Amino acid sequence: MKIDRLIGILSVLLREEKTTAPELAKRFEVSKRTINRDIEDLCRAGIPIRTMQGVGGGISIMEGYRMDRTLLTSKDMQMILAGLRSLDSVSGSRYYGQLMEKISAGSSEFVSGRDSILIDLSSWYRDTLAPKIETIQSAIENRHLLTFKYYSQTGDGTRRIEPYYVVFKWSSWYVWGWCLKRKDFRLFKLNRMDKVRELDSEFSCRNVPAPDLSTEKLFPGGIKVKALFTKDVKWRLVEEFGPECFEEQDDGRLLFTADYTDMENLITWILTFGDKAELLEPKQARKKMAEIIGNMNNVYKEAGKK
Repeated sequence: MKIDRLIGILSVLLREEKTTAPELAKRFEVSKRTINRDIEDLCRAGIPIRTMQGVGGGISIMEGYRMDRTLLTSKDMQMILAGLRSLDSVSGSRYYGQLMEKISAGSSEFVSGRDSILIDLSSWYRDTLAPKIETIQSAIENRHLLTFKYYSQTGDGTRRIEPYYVVFKWSSWYVWGWCLKRKDFRLFKLNRMDKVRELDSEFSCRNVPAPDLSTEKLFPGGIKVKALFTKDVKWRLVEEFGPECFEEQDDGRLLFTADYTDMENLITWILTFGDKAELLEPKQARKKMAEIIGNMNNVYKEAGKK
């Protein structure tokens, strides 16, 4: 975009004592004529740019002129770059990378020290995640409807929505939009979406409430859980629920207590610990686990006979 190029040219002129039109043309991948028009636009905007012809000539900003950039400190710039770098980790294009290069190049004397924060928002699903985010962002910008196949606990089906926000929360990506089927705002998890397409159909922007991203909303509790774990899986409990989620018992085992969100997920989670966990409550889940373990035992007995 032209405005991006103008900002980039101004950044170069503020950083370097002198440059030339051919150098700028090569840097921004445009013609020398385009650069000359850009310089004229910057002059009309009040930037005192001086051009000199011949040997030793070039393009520069008049001495004594500077732009006040003290509103941003070195730490501010590092935080901005860290945020852009995190978005670049799930980007399907070079946009954020080019933006980082532009900011870094224009602020080399402004950004000191090494990076102290590195954020990678990608996941095992990066190859499919980046195209989804790119499609959703395009639909949001163009105010186009979004269609996709969605898989949920109640079944799967095709949804059409008016998309408004791409959301990252609790290691997962979501899209927040008005669901034409439910006639209400909904949060859809990207990993459960397939065949995501931007439609040509436009929509009028609604008065959009901010999505409720509270833990209580995304992970509603209500299932009181008690379980005993062996000490060698303490690290997992701390990692997933914090160091206050258990009490060490006289026999060395850890009594875990928490509110859980979904019965099936609870059972699946406990099973990942194998014989290092014993679910005590709720009784209904304990009974269901006993049935699953019994069925698994039968499956593997049959497999052993083959």
